[in-house]
Amino acid sequence: MAAVAEISNEAAVANKRLDSKPNSKPESEFTMQNLVDMFTKLNPLAKEFIPSYYSQALDHQHQQQQPHLHFQQNGSFLISDFPAAEKNISENNLANNRRRRNSFNQGRRRFNGRSFRAQREDSVRRTVYVSDIDQHVTEEQLATLFSNCGQVLDCRICGDPHSVLRFAFVEFADEYDARAALNLGGTMLGYYPVRVLPSKTAILPVNPNYLPRSEDEREMCTRTVYCTNIDKKVSQAEVKNFFEVACGEVTRLRLLGDHVHSTRIAFVEFARAESAIVALNCSGMVLGSQPIRVSPSKTPVRPRVTRPPMS
Repeated sequence: MAAVAEISNEAAVANKRLDSKPNSKPESEFTMQNLVDMFTKLNPLAKEFIPSYYSQALDHQHQQQQPHLHFQQNGSFLISDFPAAEKNISENNLANNRRRRNSFNQGRRRFNGRSFRAQREDSVRRTVYVSDIDQHVTEEQLATLFSNCGQVLDCRICGDPHSVLRFAFVEFADEYDARAALNLGGTMLGYYPVRVLPSKTAILPVNPNYLPRSEDEREMCTRTVYCTNIDKKVSQAEVKNFFEVACGEVTRLRLLGDHVHSTRIAFVEFARAESAIVALNCSGMVLGSQPIRVSPSKTPVRPRVTRPPMS
């Protein structure tokens, strides 16, 4: 504000000079000329002459960059470093937007994590653990038993099919149905009474893209087995020959593996469902140098889609 005080003082001096000169010019004309002279003497670097939005940007950067004012012959001046200040302002805005976006994404991930845990806990409450299952009992028979308590969403029999007793997880649509299923403990299923307890884990969901999509594919699943622990040195032709000799005609076989796991897996589709049932008894037999494990397949072996050649 020193510049304003300087203007007022020089204006007072000018008025005194007007009173002392008898043949002076009119007061308005003389005052305008003196104001022009005074404005040309002002310091353009004073705070009053720098726009507020530029001063805030400069203060935020600890006055690292100051605008340079270049005087011209006509008394006006140009500000050359304001574009740099505008660049700094845009960079600061971009950084603030990035921080805001990152915090939003973190909040969304936290929300998704809480939602996933809540869904998993709900699934655990709707699931029961069944043990002491006869090796001849199928998942369909087990699901039929528990369907008397409510709608069964999923049923998974686990364990080595070659062992005498296995265990399973049964998931219901409602938590109250799962509680009612606990009363089925001691029910004879096959040659053994089953034990039913609340589950501590949820059933791992299956990718729906691999599940049967039609009645034909469901029928294919009844003729298909899932074979694991296959020696990597065994070829697809050897796997097919093994199951055809032991079980029956194989119509389709898919042998899968990677560089991470030490063994491979296979989906074997037979011409008849009876051959698939016989193949379940092949668990424990040695193929190559490893004893294989065979279980019913939940997914059909779909034919590979051949892509047309690129023109």
